[in-house]
Amino acid sequence: MSSINFKSLERIDVHCHAITPKYREYLIQTGHENPDGMPSIPEWTPEQHISLMKETNITTSILSISTPGTYLQPFNSSLTKEITRTTNIELSEICAAHPSHFRFFASLPLPSVPDSIAEIDYAFDTLGAIGFCVLSNANGVYMGDPALDPIFDKLNERKAILHMHPTSCKILSHAHSHTTASDSEPEMQMTVVNPLRIPSGLLEYMFDETRAVVNLLLSGTITRCPEAKFIMSHAGCVLPYILERVAVAMQTFFGGGVDSYEMRRLLRERFYFDLAGLPWPDMIHALLRIVGPDRLLYGSDYCWTPTGLVKTLIEKMDEGAADIWDEDTIKEVYAGNAKKLFGL
Repeated sequence: MSSINFKSLERIDVHCHAITPKYREYLIQTGHENPDGMPSIPEWTPEQHISLMKETNITTSILSISTPGTYLQPFNSSLTKEITRTTNIELSEICAAHPSHFRFFASLPLPSVPDSIAEIDYAFDTLGAIGFCVLSNANGVYMGDPALDPIFDKLNERKAILHMHPTSCKILSHAHSHTTASDSEPEMQMTVVNPLRIPSGLLEYMFDETRAVVNLLLSGTITRCPEAKFIMSHAGCVLPYILERVAVAMQTFFGGGVDSYEMRRLLRERFYFDLAGLPWPDMIHALLRIVGPDRLLYGSDYCWTPTGLVKTLIEKMDEGAADIWDEDTIKEVYAGNAKKLFGL
């Protein structure tokens, strides 16, 4: 093991979550007591979180609402708007009460375009959000879908930082009905896809966020919005492993998309990658074939990752980091890169 004193190294946590009191109530009221197959909704208080931060030398935590997000009842835009605004205010108040410890990513009432555009300005100008946490899909509408273009144009205008977070795969389809040509738009239904019947976080999250980021790249959203920055979670999920396949196949068989060189350039210049989860011993090496350590950020995934596991993962990260980087590089990955990105 290296002689680096890891206990003295500062960490800034860009991937961590709060369960605010009202958000907990919304989860229970809408039947999400076991979100995405998790055994329960974890306990969370600012005091518990700060205690963990002190034990692990995390100086700043950027709070966000994790999956299943704020669109807890499909096709209920008014409830989504209410939940989003309420929880954004809660996060803002927590940060105001603990300004030396917390910042926050606001949620958006996706996929509603007018409500999301309004929330972007409100979260920045009134609540003081540092950016936005967007899930890989919003009730089956994936990031990069043309329907969301006005939202991403607004985010680009505001030079927003978006933290991408996975959720369960969802598919939209037309409900079977006996509507006639004179009837209104056919009713939609949403199906949650989880073929193995195990908690989505074990596998499906990795695939779903990869779907979203590939869609953002191939749709031209990333190219069209040069002022927005993106953080992909969990060391890039499975994107590093399939990037070349996607790029080459799109060019060869369909004559479009983004070629391999351009896709890599966009990832190196427009994306950061948090190290929440288990990037060591394997995932980190695939990611580093695409981007350098200057695009990496620390993430704990607390409170959905319990305290004991957060500490164990820090030990794994420290051991793995010491094998490939010097102390100055590790300091940048753990805190310096985030300070530059967010102006902390």
